[in-house]
Amino acid sequence: MGVVYKKVLKFKKKYPSTITWRLRQHADVVEKHLNPGEEVFYVFAAQKNDNPLNIIETGVVALTSKRILIGRKRLLFGYFLDSITPDMFNDLKVQGGLIWGKVYIDTIKEFVTLSNIGNDALTEIETAISDYMIEAKKEYAKEND
Repeated sequence: MGVVYKKVLKFKKKYPSTITWRLRQHADVVEKHLNPGEEVFYVFAAQKNDNPLNIIETGVVALTSKRILIGRKRLLFGYFLDSITPDMFNDLKVQGGLIWGKVYIDTIKEFVTLSNIGNDALTEIETAISDYMIEAKKEYAKEND
């Protein structure tokens, strides 16, 4: 059992109202793409879409020492992996709803929507991503000076 899967199970146990499926397969996609020495700080699961009725596009989101990874295993074969580096990150928006909430990650090239997240998890996710990006952007600025 990999570190990503262990952390996403911990998240799911803490926030059971978040809609997720096949966490082991999605976590394996992220594990496969971790670079040597890349440390995983925080992991959560969500649907990678903006449609509250579409509940089959679960993704595992991992904040690592180098980037944010979003892994999604396709049902039959193949997978999707999104990587957001600190230099590509623009902004973060959190929206709470009646039952579930959404996290919007604005990057230079795209707008990533993570939905069907339990409302009680939104504060923790926002804090984790904001703190991570503040530190990562500081490090990125030091490296490029």
